[in-house]
Amino acid sequence: MLEMNSLKLGTVVNINDQPYQIIWTQHVKVARGSATLRTKLKNLLTGATLEKSFSGSDKVEEADLSRSAASFLYHQGEKSVFMDSQNFEQYEFDKETLGDMVDYLKEGQIVDVLIYNGQAVSVALPKKIALKVTSAPPGIKGDSSGGVTKTVTVETGAEIKTPLFIKEGDEIMVNTETGEYSERAS
Repeated sequence: MLEMNSLKLGTVVNINDQPYQIIWTQHVKVARGSATLRTKLKNLLTGATLEKSFSGSDKVEEADLSRSAASFLYHQGEKSVFMDSQNFEQYEFDKETLGDMVDYLKEGQIVDVLIYNGQAVSVALPKKIALKVTSAPPGIKGDSSGGVTKTVTVETGAEIKTPLFIKEGDEIMVNTETGEYSERAS
């Protein structure tokens, strides 16, 4: 059983015998009242979303998921195809199921396929992924008071806000949970 403090983005819980993944959280503390955690949950089987609040004493069951390492092969129309690294089984997910994760998939990318009751239901990306910058506008000198950023395009087509010193051809680390620039890749 998971307590409120253990509920983070990406955690998969069991509600009414269905696997729900936490896709948004907000910690709320009101004056003398107890803290609550507001969440948005996505049903991994149906794609439906649910808003639920948890108080400090609430406990929720973690979903019984197995993980299988797989590599991303290609996009085919609205589908993304992955292949299991052990038994070479292929999994297909539509772009609606994957959501923003599609922006971070490049050929050969290793991910975890989440399996619930023998059915592949979703994909879990590594927390940080290295992506090559394919297009970057030049930084403007003198415009550097504060946290100035520019928008660059990476090899997957996603647009990421980065510091001014990032240029075309650089490899950057991107946080897949927030979609933000993390650091230069070494």
